[in-house]
Amino acid sequence: MTKLILLIPILQFLVLTTIITNPCRAQAKPDHPKWAKTITHNHYEQKTTLQFYFHDNITGDSLTAVKIAQPEDAGPGVSGFGKLFMADEPLTMNPNPESKLLGRAQGMWGWASREGIGLYMAFTYVFYEGIYNGSSVSVLGRNLITEPVREMPVVGGTGLFRMARGFALARTYFINTTSLNAIVGYNVTIFHS
Repeated sequence: MTKLILLIPILQFLVLTTIITNPCRAQAKPDHPKWAKTITHNHYEQKTTLQFYFHDNITGDSLTAVKIAQPEDAGPGVSGFGKLFMADEPLTMNPNPESKLLGRAQGMWGWASREGIGLYMAFTYVFYEGIYNGSSVSVLGRNLITEPVREMPVVGGTGLFRMARGFALARTYFINTTSLNAIVGYNVTIFHS
């Protein structure tokens, strides 16, 4: 009996130490907005899925991307290759440009394919909404915009998405073939600490 009484404080200490050193179990999950879902993936990681819409306007009154470089001559039969755009584009909850603003896509994209329409994208998605306010994820990779679904890697993040890795799936929701303005739906899966 005396040994059991001596073991109780030691067991309490071990349980408390385990809870403090494992924040996934120690903290209750905050409420997540409709466009995002976070679950505990394993002992050390969270898995968050995000769904939002990206609005790309390269012509008209409300520009979200502007051309910053263009080659003098890309070669015969090559259109667009070498053009580079800087962008600051809204991320919204649904395809309507007037819907709730969730954040901004800030970065660059360029025509990287001599044949077809292949873009190279370097973007950071900065979020303003709810618990994700101030957090960001960075996407870097090839975007074949004529494909129905494009996959690009998530290569990092900040805030709640610190140490992020994962992937982004892009689907063109709407494109104006005259102006080339587009709305793209994104589903992003992120593993983070």
